[in-house]
Amino acid sequence: MSLTDALIRVTKVADKEKKFFDGGGLFLLVTPTGGKWWRLKYRFAGKEKLLSLGTYPDTSLKDARERRDEAKRLLASGVDPSEHRKASKIEAITRGVNTFQAVALEWFEVKRSGWKPGHAKHIMTYFTTDVFPWMGNRPIAEITPPELLRVVRRVEKRAIPTAHRVLGVCGEVFRYAIVNGGRADRDPSADLRGQLKPKPKEKNRASVTNPDKVGELLRTLDNYAGGFHVRCALRLAPYLFCRPGELVAAEWKDIDLEKREWTFQASKVDIPHIVPLSSQAVEILQELHHMTGGSRYVFAQAFNFDKHISTDTVRLAIRSCGVPRELFTTHGTRAMARTLLHEVLHFKPEVIERALSHEVKDPNGRAYNRTMFLDDRRRMMQEWADYLDGLKTGNIRLGKVA
Repeated sequence: MSLTDALIRVTKVADKEKKFFDGGGLFLLVTPTGGKWWRLKYRFAGKEKLLSLGTYPDTSLKDARERRDEAKRLLASGVDPSEHRKASKIEAITRGVNTFQAVALEWFEVKRSGWKPGHAKHIMTYFTTDVFPWMGNRPIAEITPPELLRVVRRVEKRAIPTAHRVLGVCGEVFRYAIVNGGRADRDPSADLRGQLKPKPKEKNRASVTNPDKVGELLRTLDNYAGGFHVRCALRLAPYLFCRPGELVAAEWKDIDLEKREWTFQASKVDIPHIVPLSSQAVEILQELHHMTGGSRYVFAQAFNFDKHISTDTVRLAIRSCGVPRELFTTHGTRAMARTLLHEVLHFKPEVIERALSHEVKDPNGRAYNRTMFLDDRRRMMQEWADYLDGLKTGNIRLGKVA
């Protein structure tokens, strides 16, 4: 007689295990402890075997019968239901280990030893911000070109160049999966070539390189009427020609006014860098120390000494002086220095490039260290500061201070 839910509910616990058969090899095993287990008795390759189908009431009578019928279909096609279940579990585990996120993190660990920390940080940001939330848990072998395209389209709406970089990084992960364990069959990023909007052509950051215009610009910036620490940032920027983010985040612990040096980790290339300080720069920093010397940051916020001012603060200060974006940007001091130091003050390009914290290599291909050309750079930074002062006052003759 077939089982019913009503009969199962009123089944009493006995002193020993009891079996209640439903048909087709399906039965309910009731244990002395009150457990009710669905079992399927079947024969495969001449041997009698049992397959667990769940517990009652979590697995209802209807569910148990459906699982029995599925097992019967496997048997009819020559497949052992028990072995099929084991294989399915192994596949599920494998799928979990071979998610895109798992493979990407493995690839990242393999590659990161050859990267600079700053580059590694950017790559991980791409993953955690733009990729993992959308397809990190997907088995890497199952990700399709349309699915990957949807991921990078989200990035494209924010920044086209970043979308191209994200697509390129994902492609490297897929290719890594293909050759390392065959965890993917192909690279879907290859099908997306030409699907993203083309990267916009990079524009040179606006700068002033004509000596007369430089003098005019410096006089304009000197008229800034805002906060003292922001005014100091505007005065220091041309003398130091560092990256805007490095300037605003400068810390007092990195500045040695006696040695007249500022030592820090250059942000973009992530290499140690020393900036020799001219007497003009030292004077400005000494003035500023009276105001922010008790803070970690040289350019601490006026109402929160635990944070520094932003690059936008400096940018807006320049705009408030009436200097348009098309004429000059906060990054423009670097192009200004590179041009005039070489064309007017005639310093060697390798000395200038090292002062710009660019990685410069010697004829043998070795990268110059942070102290290379340091004496030349000390002299250059002082001559540069004197030259700028001369341009500002008009006291210039033949490119030198009169």
